[in-house]
Amino acid sequence: MRIIVRYLTVQILSSSLFVFAALTTLFALFDLINELDSLGKGAYGFWHILLYVGLNVPGHLYELLPVAALIGSLLALARLVSNSEFTIMLASGLSMRRIAVYMMLIGLLFSALTFVFGEIIAPATDRYAEQMKLRATHKLVAQAFRSGLWVRDHNQFVNVREVSPDGGLRDVSVYVFDPQFHLQRIFRAASGQFLHDNLWQLSGLDETDFLQNGVQVRHGPATVWQSVLTPAIMNVLLVAPEKMSAQDLWAYVAHLHANHQPSERYEIALWSKLVYPLAAPVMLLLAIPFAWHRPRAGSVSTRVFAGIMVGLSFHLFNRLFAYIGLLNGWQPWISVSLPTLLFLAVGVGLLLRVERQ
Repeated sequence: MRIIVRYLTVQILSSSLFVFAALTTLFALFDLINELDSLGKGAYGFWHILLYVGLNVPGHLYELLPVAALIGSLLALARLVSNSEFTIMLASGLSMRRIAVYMMLIGLLFSALTFVFGEIIAPATDRYAEQMKLRATHKLVAQAFRSGLWVRDHNQFVNVREVSPDGGLRDVSVYVFDPQFHLQRIFRAASGQFLHDNLWQLSGLDETDFLQNGVQVRHGPATVWQSVLTPAIMNVLLVAPEKMSAQDLWAYVAHLHANHQPSERYEIALWSKLVYPLAAPVMLLLAIPFAWHRPRAGSVSTRVFAGIMVGLSFHLFNRLFAYIGLLNGWQPWISVSLPTLLFLAVGVGLLLRVERQ
């Protein structure tokens, strides 16, 4: 049995590697064409474009791993079926269910790869790609409003007009309120640089204190300011929630909860990071009923094509349910888990049907 498992693993991994290379090249080509519109803006040259496209490859691999694993396993199993090797496995005593267990165990390898790319590699490369592009085009991080970025930090409301790609702050205004939301203090700084442990170095400071007997204004060159803001939270401005790591998403969701702000989109992205790697075993399970066919059961190419369409449908359903759940206020874990559970049920149903034939 170990020989069969090892043989299946080698066949599926080799086919999937070919599919990964093809799909990654295709998506990189699309990115290259899209980035040509930015060529010549500031110092953004062709070599910057190539670097930007290359840094986005891990993110594409993360998104494509389950679908590419399905296509690769379909091609591998279809080849085994056409060479009668799959029939020999069944004749040697292997049941369809045992093969399904082996396939899902192989799928755990793809789950591990998906987790590594989604949690470690892709968030870092995506963030660096955006920082590099912003520096080269001499742009600042996009802000949520015309007045800049607004963040609530307990009894403080922070307004940052500009955030540089390296996480520096420019034109910072902090409004401090008491528990009854009476304005107590306003201080403005020309710039801010992160030090450590939620501490910032603010320079060019103007402070206004609202006292019972009047208003007091002070000026100073610099001060140390403690805030909930960190470079990790600032990184939210650089990349979409779906491209952040689960660790950063967890920290940002906790920040939003602490300040009573809506967090549904980030919670959905967090649950997606946890659930999405489990899609790979489900995809390999789906490959069995679509690849297996008996003589006179129809063209194998048609069945393989149908399996590929199912894999692409899963990718679309995954995004669709996330948006539907966000619009309808579903629990994040429900909107994220439904597509995987649905396709798991379809895979088990088709496998039982094939087993009865």
